[in-house]
Amino acid sequence: MFKIPHIAPDRLPGVLRLMPKAELHLHIEGTLEPELIFKLAQRNQVQLPYASVEALRAAYDFKDLQSFLDIYYAGASVLLHEQDFFDMAWAYLEKAAADNVVHAEIFFDPQTHTARGVPMETVIKGLHHACQRAHQEFGLSAKLILCFLRHLSEEDAFATLEAALPFRHYFIGVGLDSSELGHPPAKFERVFAKCRELGLHVVAHAGEEGPPEYIRDALDLLKAERIDHGVQAVRDADLMKRLADERVPLTVCPLSNIKLCVFPTLAQHNLKSLLDAGLCVTVNSDDPAYFGGYVNDNYVQLFAALGLEGRHAYQLAFNSFEASFADAAQKKAWEHGLKAFFERLREQD
Repeated sequence: MFKIPHIAPDRLPGVLRLMPKAELHLHIEGTLEPELIFKLAQRNQVQLPYASVEALRAAYDFKDLQSFLDIYYAGASVLLHEQDFFDMAWAYLEKAAADNVVHAEIFFDPQTHTARGVPMETVIKGLHHACQRAHQEFGLSAKLILCFLRHLSEEDAFATLEAALPFRHYFIGVGLDSSELGHPPAKFERVFAKCRELGLHVVAHAGEEGPPEYIRDALDLLKAERIDHGVQAVRDADLMKRLADERVPLTVCPLSNIKLCVFPTLAQHNLKSLLDAGLCVTVNSDDPAYFGGYVNDNYVQLFAALGLEGRHAYQLAFNSFEASFADAAQKKAWEHGLKAFFERLREQD
């Protein structure tokens, strides 16, 4: 059995930043920093309802998911050309590489753009070319997951899927995001069945603000392979046991949960309870430009707030590789690299 070395609390932030990890819950439109929003607005002659970068950043005071989404969609209005999507993704991937993310599975919301007249090809190719470059320059593996906006209709989702199929080789799966409450998984049962027929991986946001039933329905009706967020599962003991027994990954986003008032403080976050119950929990940044931190910030702040230790760091990073959609050989290679990293820490003691 691999023994995790004891890591002194003052060394832990450095370990969290340096350890290899995967990020599995990241909305690329949510990485648009105010500076880049203004740069793209100027380049594309888009008028923003904010006078300055500072004024826009000051507006990032959200009371719930919907108040965030309102400003999120406004920010996305500056994305018009393939180069814009490339620049946005490249800015994230540079930060991911600096955070020692070796694999990222990136959500994108085509309906946010096609509704504004931006062609599907423009969106997907811009993002794909940034992923290609990240692999060439950093050795970072990056894959795309197309997300349906759940506040829109299933018919709209079908139309989006149809428009994306000519570019099927550029994305590995589909997800379900946007406003959760009032838009249960059942609403999208048929389109997810079609996606599975096409051989696409399927994931779904559930149990962020919505009830545990949404998590169960995402598993039973959509056949989701991963649950994005899932923190409300603790309200249902039978569901918790099922998630642990079936090793269903949860892609938890701690700073997002605080910013959107899912938990009052990080010290009250339930991630440790989920881990202690044997669930395959991972740490991710969600929409880092809006929520105050990229993936390493999530790790460092969460560990400080909950008093987590080196063994938790190893488990969370290991889970991130296990929960990814990479092939078995690649997962094994990443897991070997993670183990080697922690073994080197023991030698340094």
